[in-house]
Amino acid sequence: MGFEQGNSKDGKHYWLTPPELMKDLQLEFDFDFDPCPFPKPDDFDGLSAEWGKRNYVNPPFGAIMQNGKKKGQTAWVRKAIEEYKKGKKVVMVYPLDKWVLMMVEAGAEIRNLKDIKWHATEDGSKGKGTGRHIACFILDPDKNKKTAKEILKKYNYGESELEFMGTDILKAMEEYAGRWQVGGCKK
Repeated sequence: MGFEQGNSKDGKHYWLTPPELMKDLQLEFDFDFDPCPFPKPDDFDGLSAEWGKRNYVNPPFGAIMQNGKKKGQTAWVRKAIEEYKKGKKVVMVYPLDKWVLMMVEAGAEIRNLKDIKWHATEDGSKGKGTGRHIACFILDPDKNKKTAKEILKKYNYGESELEFMGTDILKAMEEYAGRWQVGGCKK
C-alpha cells in the first residue's frame, strides 16, 4: 500500500508535528518555509520547489508519487542537501531506531561503508549485499578526550586543570566545572 492510501489500520497518512514541539522549533530556528505543508496545495511539489532560507521539513514517512515515479526519504534528503549547499538552513525530522540516536548522543563518529558484500560463515563466499548502505559507529574515548581538552582550552582552562582531568574527562568536567551538556558546553 502506498503513502497515498494511508495506513492500513486507520487510513491516516498525514501526521503533523505536535504544536508544542513546532512552537519550540519555530522559536529556535525562525522557519520561513515548509516544503511539506498541510494542507498541500494541489499543484505544489516540495521536491521541485525552491526552498526558503530557513526550512522545516517533516517529509512523508512513506513513498510518494512525483511525475509518475515513486520517491521516498532519499529524495527528500538529496533535496535537503541541495538546499543546504545553497546556504539555506534545513531542519529535517524523521523517525530512527532509538539505538542509532543513542550512538549519536554518545558521540559516535559515523562512517558510510556503502553496500558491503558480506562473506558467508560457511565457505567465505561473497554475498550479494543488502542493497542498503552500512553505517559504522565508532566510540573512541581518545578522540573524545582530545575534543574535550580542545573545548576546555578554548575557554581558557590551564594545563593544571587539564592534567587534573586525566582519563575520565567527562566525570572530571562534572566535578571541576559544574554542570555540562553533551559536547562539553557549560550550561
